Amino acid sequence: ATERKTVLLKGIKQLSEREQLVLSLYYEQELTLKEISQVLDVSVARVSQIHGKLIGKLKTYIEEELHDTRA
Repeated sequence: ATERKTVLLKGIKQLSEREQLVLSLYYEQELTLKEISQVLDVSVARVSQIHGKLIGKLKTYIEEELHDTRA
Protein backbone atom coordinates (compact mmCIF):
# COMPACT_ATOMS: atom_id res chain seq x y z
CA ALA A 1 0.00 0.00 0.00
CA THR A 2 2.88 2.38 0.77
CA GLU A 3 4.39 1.74 -2.67
CA ARG A 4 1.05 2.55 -4.35
CA LYS A 5 0.72 5.77 -2.36
CA THR A 6 4.25 6.84 -3.32
CA VAL A 7 3.54 6.10 -6.98
CA LEU A 8 0.22 7.98 -6.78
CA LEU A 9 1.91 11.05 -5.29
CA LYS A 10 4.58 10.95 -8.02
CA GLY A 11 1.83 10.62 -10.62
CA ILE A 12 -0.03 13.63 -9.27
CA LYS A 13 3.15 15.70 -9.65
CA GLN A 14 3.17 14.76 -13.37
CA LEU A 15 -0.23 16.42 -13.87
CA SER A 16 -0.64 20.00 -15.07
CA GLU A 17 -1.35 22.70 -12.47
CA ARG A 18 -4.95 22.89 -13.64
CA GLU A 19 -5.40 19.11 -13.34
CA GLN A 20 -3.87 19.18 -9.85
CA LEU A 21 -6.26 22.00 -8.91
CA VAL A 22 -9.30 20.04 -10.11
CA LEU A 23 -8.05 16.99 -8.20
CA SER A 24 -7.58 19.03 -5.02
CA LEU A 25 -10.91 20.84 -5.28
CA TYR A 26 -12.81 17.62 -5.96
CA TYR A 27 -11.15 15.18 -3.54
CA GLU A 28 -9.69 17.39 -0.79
CA GLN A 29 -12.11 20.33 -0.74
CA GLU A 30 -15.03 18.09 -1.81
CA LEU A 31 -16.45 20.66 -4.22
CA THR A 32 -18.99 19.51 -6.80
CA LEU A 33 -18.19 19.65 -10.52
CA LYS A 34 -20.56 22.63 -10.74
CA GLU A 35 -18.71 24.46 -7.96
CA ILE A 36 -15.36 23.71 -9.59
CA SER A 37 -16.68 25.02 -12.91
CA GLN A 38 -17.50 28.30 -11.17
CA VAL A 39 -14.02 28.49 -9.60
CA LEU A 40 -12.31 27.86 -12.96
CA ASP A 41 -14.88 29.84 -14.97
CA VAL A 42 -15.47 26.97 -17.39
CA SER A 43 -18.43 24.70 -18.13
CA VAL A 44 -19.33 21.71 -15.97
CA ALA A 45 -18.71 19.55 -19.05
CA ARG A 46 -15.15 20.93 -19.29
CA VAL A 47 -14.48 20.18 -15.61
CA SER A 48 -15.81 16.66 -16.14
CA GLN A 49 -13.53 16.29 -19.18
CA ILE A 50 -10.46 17.51 -17.24
CA HIS A 51 -11.32 15.19 -14.34
CA GLY A 52 -11.76 12.18 -16.62
CA LYS A 53 -8.49 12.91 -18.40
CA LEU A 54 -6.49 13.30 -15.19
CA ILE A 55 -7.91 10.07 -13.73
CA GLY A 56 -6.91 8.27 -16.94
CA LYS A 57 -3.40 9.75 -16.76
CA LEU A 58 -3.01 8.71 -13.12
CA LYS A 59 -4.29 5.19 -13.80
CA THR A 60 -1.88 4.74 -16.71
CA TYR A 61 1.03 6.21 -14.72
CA ILE A 62 0.37 3.95 -11.73
CA GLU A 63 -0.02 0.83 -13.88
CA GLU A 64 3.23 1.58 -15.73
CA GLU A 65 5.19 2.38 -12.58
CA LEU A 66 4.01 -0.67 -10.65
CA HIS A 67 4.55 -2.90 -13.69
CA ASP A 68 8.06 -1.50 -14.25
CA THR A 69 9.10 -2.17 -10.65
CA ARG A 70 7.92 -5.78 -10.87
CA ALA A 71 9.42 -6.52 -14.29
